[in-house]
Amino acid sequence: MFRILFYRPEIPPNTGNAIRLAANTGCELHLVEPLGFNFEENHLRRAGLDYHDLAVVRVHPDLASAWAALLPAKVYAFTTAGSKRHTEVAYSPGDVLMFGPESAGLPPEVRDAPEITDRVRLPMRPANRSLNLANSAAVSVYEAWRQHDFAGAS
Repeated sequence: MFRILFYRPEIPPNTGNAIRLAANTGCELHLVEPLGFNFEENHLRRAGLDYHDLAVVRVHPDLASAWAALLPAKVYAFTTAGSKRHTEVAYSPGDVLMFGPESAGLPPEVRDAPEITDRVRLPMRPANRSLNLANSAAVSVYEAWRQHDFAGAS
């Protein structure tokens, strides 16, 4: 399945929702520290509900550690500066869908890192700044999964 990578997430409910997303789609969720919360926070636990035990979640102390665990793979950085829409990518199982922190998105040194295969954007109205992190991950994961006829779903 696909792998979701949150680089320095800040808001607990977004990560809790991503845990639920990972559990329900068979994706792995990878988090790069520092995190803006700890796993004991009520907001995170409430958003993830009882899905924590059903999801594969890995926390990496830094981006280099995440790369060591995830590569080789195609890595799609989701950013408003993306060169193509999320529907223009032919995803393969094992691909990494990477998202930045809620307050600022991926910083240029991460977005333009040599490990990044391509920069991808979700369409939205031009006057708007960004979509919610958990929603962006869900839209992206479901498009990738749809391209594989929702393999493994009932």
